[in-house]
Amino acid sequence: MDITIHTSVLAHDDPDAALSFYRDVLGFEVRSDVGQGAMRWITVGPVDQPSTSILLAPPAADPGITEDERRTIAEMMAKGTHGWILLATRDLDATFEKVRAGDAEVVQEPTEQPYGIRDCAFRDPAGNLVRIRELR
Repeated sequence: MDITIHTSVLAHDDPDAALSFYRDVLGFEVRSDVGQGAMRWITVGPVDQPSTSILLAPPAADPGITEDERRTIAEMMAKGTHGWILLATRDLDATFEKVRAGDAEVVQEPTEQPYGIRDCAFRDPAGNLVRIRELR
């Protein structure tokens, strides 16, 4: 089989804040931005990786989701337990400083983990955990 990861999905509750974080802080390019108001689907990705994207989507846009499910999603997003993504960089310290300077919520400063990687973590504006590991 020849399978690649094309797009991963993260929820947003403020499309402008999500766009600012992923475009302005992380440096991703905007590949599409459709919809209006809070109902926007924004696709971003690394400039040098055109075949890999993140879709930033309204969390409960599916008409099949119940009101209880919408409430649960909103509660999980508020606690920061709804979504997460793992990114990688060759210069973790410089990346950490740039993201921290963008006013992202720091969850963990660069740390050597006991399982053999060095990484850090932030929360995006919707509360999604963004872990960044150092490539060695």
